[in-house]
Amino acid sequence: MKNAGPLCLFLSLIIGCTQKEYRVENSENPEFRANTVFASYENLSLPKFDSLRTKYKPDTVFHGEKDEFARILLLRNWIRSVIRINDFATDYPGEGYPEGILDAAMKGHGYHCGHYMVVQNAIMNAYGYVTRCLGSGPGVEGGPDGHHGINEIWVNKYKKWFLSDAKYNHHFEKNGIPLSALEVREEYLKNKAADIVLVKGAGRTVIADDGVANEKGVYVKRTKEQFAQWYTWLEWDMNNNRYSAWPDFNGRLTMYNDEYFKNHTWIWDGKPHWAYNTEHVKYVDERKAIEWTPNTINGNVHIGADSVNITLASITPNFKEYQVKLSPQAEWVKCDSSVTLALDKNTLELSFHAVNVSDVSGPEYKVVLTSN
Repeated sequence: MKNAGPLCLFLSLIIGCTQKEYRVENSENPEFRANTVFASYENLSLPKFDSLRTKYKPDTVFHGEKDEFARILLLRNWIRSVIRINDFATDYPGEGYPEGILDAAMKGHGYHCGHYMVVQNAIMNAYGYVTRCLGSGPGVEGGPDGHHGINEIWVNKYKKWFLSDAKYNHHFEKNGIPLSALEVREEYLKNKAADIVLVKGAGRTVIADDGVANEKGVYVKRTKEQFAQWYTWLEWDMNNNRYSAWPDFNGRLTMYNDEYFKNHTWIWDGKPHWAYNTEHVKYVDERKAIEWTPNTINGNVHIGADSVNITLASITPNFKEYQVKLSPQAEWVKCDSSVTLALDKNTLELSFHAVNVSDVSGPEYKVVLTSN
C-alpha cells in the first residue's frame, strides 16, 4: 500500500546565492485514500465512551504493552472472555447497546455474533482505534447461507484494515500481515483460502478449525476454508457511528459492486438478501473507496528560494493535532498543518503524523530533502 504522492515528484530549484539544488527523495509514504463513501464516525467526546472505559476498565489487559496491534488483540480477547456465546437464546438483554450487553454478559447471559460486533466496535473506538461494523455471509443457493456480524479495525502499524471476529476471537493473516474483509474474500474466491492462515487469540495461534455448540448442544466445527467462505458477501455500515447514535442509528449499508457481485446473488435464509434494490443499500464500484485510509497524511511539498513549505491534510476521526519530528532522533512536537523551514542544511529529514483525541498516532509521513 505505497503511494508515490507528492513526495515522489522530482522537485528542484537553485537556492539563491548558495546555488544549492534541493530535491525531494522518495520516502515511500503510505497511500492516502480519501473517504468518499462513509458518512460519519464515532464521537469520542461523548460521555458514553468514558463510561465504557471507567466502568469496565478493559485497558487493564494491555497495561505495559506498547505494540498497537497487540493491544487491539488483547482488547478483543477481553471481549470474548466476558461474553459467552449463545446463538439460540430466546432473549438477549441489552439488545444492540454495548453497556446493556456487557452488564448482562457479566451475569452469565450469552450472545450471538451481532452483539459481539457492536461491543467490539464501541470498545475499540473508545481507545482510539478506528473500527467499523460489517455483515457477511457465504450466500450459496441451497446452502450454506446466513449472516455473520464482525468488524474491521484500522491498524496504523500495518497501514491497513483488518477483519476482526470478536465472537470467535480470531482473524486471518498472510505472511504475518492481518487481512481485511475484502482480502479474505479475494483469497477465498482465488483458491478457497489455501494461501492464508486462521489465527486465534492474542497470541495469534494458527488453527485449522473452530466452532461452537449447535442448538442441541453438539459442538459443530468449521474449517478455515468454511470460515473464509463467510466473507464471500460483505456489507459495511455506511454510517460509522453506531454507538454514538444509538438508538437512532441509521443502518444504511454499502456493498462492493465488483464482477462477482454483479454475476451472483447473495442468498440469506433461502432467498436474496433483503436489501437488494432498496434505499437501504448503496453499491460502490471502487474498492479503494471502501478501503479508505484513516489517519494517513496527504502532504504537499513546495521548495522556495531559501525555504521549504509542507502542508498536511488528513481524514483522522476525532482529530487532535499534527506532530512533527525535526530529525530522526528528535522528539515528537505539535505542529500546524502548514510548516515552513529554512533550507540551510545539506539534508533535511522530517516525519509527521496525525494524532487523535485518544493520543493514538497515525502512520508516519516522511519528507526527505537532499542537496547536491
